[in-house]
Amino acid sequence: MKKKGLLKKAFWLAIITIVYNLIEGTISVMYGLEDETLALFGFGVDSFVEVISGIGILHMVIRMQNSDVVTHDKFEKTALTITGYAFYILAIGLVIGSLLNIYYDIKPETTIVGVIVSLISIVTMYFLMNAKLKVGQALNSDAIIADANCTKTCFYLSFILLAASALYALLGIQYFDSLGSIGIAYFAYSEGKEALDKVKTGNISCGCDSHCES
Repeated sequence: MKKKGLLKKAFWLAIITIVYNLIEGTISVMYGLEDETLALFGFGVDSFVEVISGIGILHMVIRMQNSDVVTHDKFEKTALTITGYAFYILAIGLVIGSLLNIYYDIKPETTIVGVIVSLISIVTMYFLMNAKLKVGQALNSDAIIADANCTKTCFYLSFILLAASALYALLGIQYFDSLGSIGIAYFAYSEGKEALDKVKTGNISCGCDSHCES
């Protein structure tokens, strides 16, 4: 496939990522609030923050259609800055929320939606990260490979939500939802740090080496 065709594929993969995260975020936040499951709610907010990051990636792919990309431009840096601080706020909120839920013994009504959402997300993120990786390797593009590697974070987050939701559904122990929330908070913090590091260095490659190596 020629470069133009590969970049067009990368463009549509970025669009799919944004649209999917919007749908996933809406469903997760809505049912997270309704069923009082903090893990699902946090997962949904994480998806919304990923939309901001995704818009920056889409902008970058559009730039790549016109010229080689080696650093982030002003728009992408702004998107990364907003993304980074939003992830930090989410991480702090989830940790505080988890501690309050444990203290007041607040239990989810059900976590079945969390199981369903996480399973769909696992399949979707697996497809997206592999498709992006193939395009990035074909183009020899660090930028697209970085995006593929960082999509793995969402893939791993889905397993955390699945474990927390499934264990609570099976055993009914409140701590599983809170532990899942803390796990999501850890990844949110890592993603936030990565985004802000990219702004400082201007590096387009993925900085989350601890959990998104190719």
